Amino acid sequence: MSDTRSPDPQDPQDESQQETFISHLVELRQRLVKAVAGIILVFVSLVYWAPVIFNLFAAPLMESLPKGGKMIVTDVTGSFFVPMKVTLLVAFLIALPWVLYQVWQFVAPGLYQHEKRLILPLVSSSYFLFLCGVAFAYFLVFPTVFHFMAHYNAPLGAEMSTDIDKYLSFAMTTFLAFGITFEVPVVVIVLVRFGVVELEKLKQIRPYVIVGAFIIAAIVTPPDVLSQLLLAVPLVALYELGLLLARFVGRPSPEATASGETQPD
Repeated sequence: MSDTRSPDPQDPQDESQQETFISHLVELRQRLVKAVAGIILVFVSLVYWAPVIFNLFAAPLMESLPKGGKMIVTDVTGSFFVPMKVTLLVAFLIALPWVLYQVWQFVAPGLYQHEKRLILPLVSSSYFLFLCGVAFAYFLVFPTVFHFMAHYNAPLGAEMSTDIDKYLSFAMTTFLAFGITFEVPVVVIVLVRFGVVELEKLKQIRPYVIVGAFIIAAIVTPPDVLSQLLLAVPLVALYELGLLLARFVGRPSPEATASGETQPD
């Protein structure tokens, strides 16, 4: 029969486990407070320039509008809260290394040495690639799509005036889509490194990945072929890059895993 006894408060082992659990919760709370405080500090530092930040954020659309075109506000508080939301987004991106550092400080004591050596480069490259995806969307996708839509509306006699809240929603979705897309090489490397999927298997499913890339692009981008290609083609290219880099990243040998250097600190 299985042992179904309840924890004994007098058992030193149970008491030690409870103290360890509580100490982890306290440390997690401290790390969360520090992470949020870092974001708030950056946000407060940027609040004064919120209108300037929003103008930079909206520049790709404004430059594509016909002469005299402008954005509109359909919500009473939209002109205040939308720039604040954009500023908060920028503050989060700036403070993200600090947030990741707090996460690292919390999980590092429970990691093996070889995992520590791997995770730090992966986190750094993930942050860099996410910023690259956001920059790709801002500097290439936005001008291309907005220019296409503005000229598409002209023959219809329709005036293109976008609400700033809807523009924020569209931009956030696009940033997130391209930011995640640029994480594909990291995902491929992690899958191969930890033995979840063999590299040869990832090569074999290449045709399915290509089809999936276009399906994902059709779902998360505006309903035009150009914007879908701008997401699907980089997604496939980044998958190929991940396959290429994964050749140089092998699984840790059993000898290394069994050695003392792979034990948690």
